[in-house]
Amino acid sequence: MSDTYTPPKVWTWDQESGGRFASINRPIAGATHDKDLEVGKHPLQLYSLATPNGVKVTVMLEELLALGHEGAEYDAWLINIGEGDQFGSGFVAANPNSKIPAMMDHSTAPPTRVFESGSILLYLAEKFGAFLPTDHGARTECMNWLFWQMGSAPYLGGGFGHFYAYAPEKWEYPVNRFAMETKRQLDVLDRHLAENAYMAGEEYSIADMAIWAWYGQLVLGRLYDAGEFLDVESYKNVLRWAREIDARPAVSRGRMVNRAFGELHTQLRERHDAEDFETKTQDKIESETA
Repeated sequence: MSDTYTPPKVWTWDQESGGRFASINRPIAGATHDKDLEVGKHPLQLYSLATPNGVKVTVMLEELLALGHEGAEYDAWLINIGEGDQFGSGFVAANPNSKIPAMMDHSTAPPTRVFESGSILLYLAEKFGAFLPTDHGARTECMNWLFWQMGSAPYLGGGFGHFYAYAPEKWEYPVNRFAMETKRQLDVLDRHLAENAYMAGEEYSIADMAIWAWYGQLVLGRLYDAGEFLDVESYKNVLRWAREIDARPAVSRGRMVNRAFGELHTQLRERHDAEDFETKTQDKIESETA
């Protein structure tokens, strides 16, 4: 970086921060407009977008359904963060932090709000008794890695991803700083997965879902177009694990839900029934209206 920035004594929000998401970033919380959340026919109502954090939850829900948990049927409503849907009054009531995903469980009275992707994964795992080991040691290990992901991913997404892919310019210092940390995290995972089939041992769990949505998709070339830059092919154990999870049918379905970008046949912007994967992907919708 050629220019040196001298911070003012008191920071003020005088201009947009720049970059791809500048129009939705602001230093205050709360709703900007009145808009109620839609409610479908199932007890579980999800409000999300198919970013890595959103994918964690839709993968979990599809995995639960694949196991036969009929109570995990859900309605998934698209929250377009580029248009500021997360600042509607209904969504802010569901998640005062205005970040996707948020979920309302209408099987309780009153309905239970659940926000933060890791919290939603844990809530669903405990509600349905699935994808959370019951053995004390394995459960603790699962929680270790779930919280590792929640604490580590901001360095990947808000750090590396922002400065490498979304900032108005690529500045050397932040790109190098966060690339170094991202590679350190990949090395942490690679060393662990050299000795374990999954994050908590031999059992696929919510820790895998959480970490795969970020780091698995990164090494599979789906985040930030940075695979070559980060030399992801060198993390052989992460790649093995990522490809195994990617091959799961429920994971393929989960990636599609609330997706509003990419190839049209991969986009299921809203999901209300399992049949929607066959009839309501964006390519089918557009072909019917053409």
